[in-house]
Amino acid sequence: MEPKEKISVGVLGATGSVGQKIIELLSNHPWFEIKELAASESSAGKKYNDAVDWFLPTPMPEQVTEIEVKKCEPNLDCKIVFSGLDSSVAGEIETEFAKNGYVVISNSRNHRMDNDVPLLIPEINPEHIELIKRQKYGEGFLVTNPNCSTIGLSLALKPLLDSFGIESVNVVTMQAISGAGNPKKVKLDIEDNVIPFINGEEEKVEVEPLKIFGKFENGKISYNNFKIGVQCNRVNVTDGHTECVQVNLKQKVKKDEIINAWQEFRGEPQILSLPSAPKRPLYYFSEPSYPQPKYQRNLENGMAVSIGRLREDPLFDYKFVLLSHNTARGAAGGAILCAELLKAKEII
Repeated sequence: MEPKEKISVGVLGATGSVGQKIIELLSNHPWFEIKELAASESSAGKKYNDAVDWFLPTPMPEQVTEIEVKKCEPNLDCKIVFSGLDSSVAGEIETEFAKNGYVVISNSRNHRMDNDVPLLIPEINPEHIELIKRQKYGEGFLVTNPNCSTIGLSLALKPLLDSFGIESVNVVTMQAISGAGNPKKVKLDIEDNVIPFINGEEEKVEVEPLKIFGKFENGKISYNNFKIGVQCNRVNVTDGHTECVQVNLKQKVKKDEIINAWQEFRGEPQILSLPSAPKRPLYYFSEPSYPQPKYQRNLENGMAVSIGRLREDPLFDYKFVLLSHNTARGAAGGAILCAELLKAKEII
């Protein structure tokens, strides 16, 4: 499956937090090779090493230090671009790239709910890739990665939905600082504090899973209709979103049946052995104090979701806690996995 020659790719928003994580994860990728980096006009014309305020704990990959940063214009020497652009500018720029024949894989919210754009989690809804045939961009097209909290939640719910059916879900998130962007630029009053508001976050998590779990038929998606209630909080954790979930199921099931459904769950990325795919998407921990960001967030290179504390609930059927790495599985790694699936299916 591995290409004889690596495919050249570009990164839009290369100096931002998601852009940096994309670069980190692509640095030794077996299929893709970073050829182009693009960012704002203030960075354009500079070598990447001079343009970026690199803040990840890992060193900047040597192969990108001397690349000249370009403007986010569709004249880059590559076919695929990963977008880590801020939503304030992402919409138009991503559309222009698609119109000019580029494959755009976006982490931004702008196109997620477009009727003809897949909102893709490769283990859950690979059939939604068919939506790109409805796009009017010629050889170019757009694929979007869901919100970082949506991804972990959806992966945990998928086996429950398939095996038992879901009536309603309630979620309270405790989201990491890295989800807010570059900590050197985004100043949060997070010491000795919890911030019970993340702009636009609750609305995304309440609707995105309904598209992801929607049925693809006759060239369009019929949204799922179970109810989701969400409250989002920012907490003083570096990486890793924790979510406390309550769920009502359509069937009466035992605790062991739910755990077994999680542990046995596999999707197309695992069947195809995609390079970034975790061998197991979901891990259940029986220890009563797990999962914890400090100990489980980097499981399978941050691409697996950790689950624990499954127990019966007096208001819902069951409740549990999940943990997902927000910049790996929830952003950059998830986008790269989408590209790998498109490659494996010979769409790119």
